[in-house]
Amino acid sequence: MGNRHKFTGKKVTEEILSDNRYLLLILMDAERAWSYAMQLKQEANTEPRKRFHLLSRLRKAVKHAEELERLCESNRVDAKTKLEAQAYMAYLTGMLRFEHQEWKAAMEAFNKCKTIYEKLANAFTEEQAVLYNQRVEEISPNIRYCAYNIGDQSAMNELMQMRLRSGGTEGLLAEKLEALITQTRAKQAATMSEVEWRGRTVPVKIDKVRIFLLGLADNEAAIAQAENEETKERLFESLLSECRDAIQAVREELKPDQKQREHSLENDSGKVSNIQYLHSYLTYIKLSTAIRRNESMAKSLQKALLQQQRSEEDGKRTPRPQDLIRLYDIILQNLVELTQLPGLEEDKNFQKETGLKTLVYKAYRCFFIAQSYVLVKKWSEALVLYERVLKYAREVQSGAGAYMNSLKELPDVQDLITQVNAEKYSLQASAILDANDTHETESPSQVKDGKPLSERFETFCLDPSLVSKQVSLVHFPPGFQPIPCKPLFFDLALNHVAFPPLEDKVEQKAKSGLTGYIKGIFGFKS
Repeated sequence: MGNRHKFTGKKVTEEILSDNRYLLLILMDAERAWSYAMQLKQEANTEPRKRFHLLSRLRKAVKHAEELERLCESNRVDAKTKLEAQAYMAYLTGMLRFEHQEWKAAMEAFNKCKTIYEKLANAFTEEQAVLYNQRVEEISPNIRYCAYNIGDQSAMNELMQMRLRSGGTEGLLAEKLEALITQTRAKQAATMSEVEWRGRTVPVKIDKVRIFLLGLADNEAAIAQAENEETKERLFESLLSECRDAIQAVREELKPDQKQREHSLENDSGKVSNIQYLHSYLTYIKLSTAIRRNESMAKSLQKALLQQQRSEEDGKRTPRPQDLIRLYDIILQNLVELTQLPGLEEDKNFQKETGLKTLVYKAYRCFFIAQSYVLVKKWSEALVLYERVLKYAREVQSGAGAYMNSLKELPDVQDLITQVNAEKYSLQASAILDANDTHETESPSQVKDGKPLSERFETFCLDPSLVSKQVSLVHFPPGFQPIPCKPLFFDLALNHVAFPPLEDKVEQKAKSGLTGYIKGIFGFKS
């Protein structure tokens, strides 16, 4: 439609709603404007001028959504589509108000959208309700953020817990929520001036460290409440990343203070400075968190080992004891680093406690090394390692005494002792059965001597490799064989051959006469 200079599109009206695809035209226009706005939102981080274009595209999306809602009021549209159009319109309106920072209007629009989706979820089957409930979960953080900006302080705690449980928020709220949490912790950090650890109080003057220490309790609580291992792993990584950043900030403060620290060491008879002790505290948090993360991964692998048969049926990679050995090696290395932290060398209780933890993890490491030897039928080595496990476990039980509270979070040593005793009996039975099997003569038809087919034509042998791609027919390349050599250069030695003297073989004629006599007197010879 239109003329040769201008195109005029045909409007979608109620009269032509004979096909539901007409509604999709309006919906696609709204989605196109919204998706372009989301692209501009990412680009506006580096180019602030694009924010104006962002708001323009959101207004365009709202305009198309209004047109969609108006068309859906027709009698030709069912009730479900009408409600979905209203929810869609409310959502886009809320996003526009959110960007304008009109918190109250945005909250009303989001609440309307959430209410409609909740009613739709209750009205249909569980399969359809999943999509509506997912939309409700996406909208809830926006509502709480608007409530916080209106003045509801309790919404802040809900937002932080939601972010920690999910390991990070995505979508419209992500950047603003991160900035809000950082701002809130920064305000709380202004009142934090010191921290106490192992009987020593250390002043905290670095803002990044204050913010990290304030959020540590929230992170620990979120890890404890994690619903699955994947979420817990993500939270551990987030906590370790924040801890590394805090340690780096302390290291930057340590560099210019090197001379002053050396002077304080001399004056205080080996006592480390406050900033160095704070560094040791943060390193302790990092190493302890890494140990807990690896221990959590080890527990998951142990459960997978118990369900090994089911994993094989599913065609997945089967966990092996070697995977656990690697994790326990890392844990033991972390414990060694803990004992070497500056300021804790003389702390006997800390050293004793760390030593007991080392024995516990050594016992578990030896146990899984023994399990790996059992798999390859090395019974003697496995039995020796089981005895070593029992030795470590008894040392832990005898030395635990006053350190029982600090060892509560570690794996139970008594359960390990019970499991090892059971494994020893099973190992002895397997060793006896294996010894009986070795005495049985093998059938000649199943013996493989490694010779190629060309060298064993006279011997019958079932060799499955003959029908494979790597069949052994002959030795290739063939080996060298000795052959006689023609003496091409033998005649060259003639010049160096010394022949025997033959004078005694030659007949000599006697000289006669005066001339011969005179020549003989004076030594003249012919």
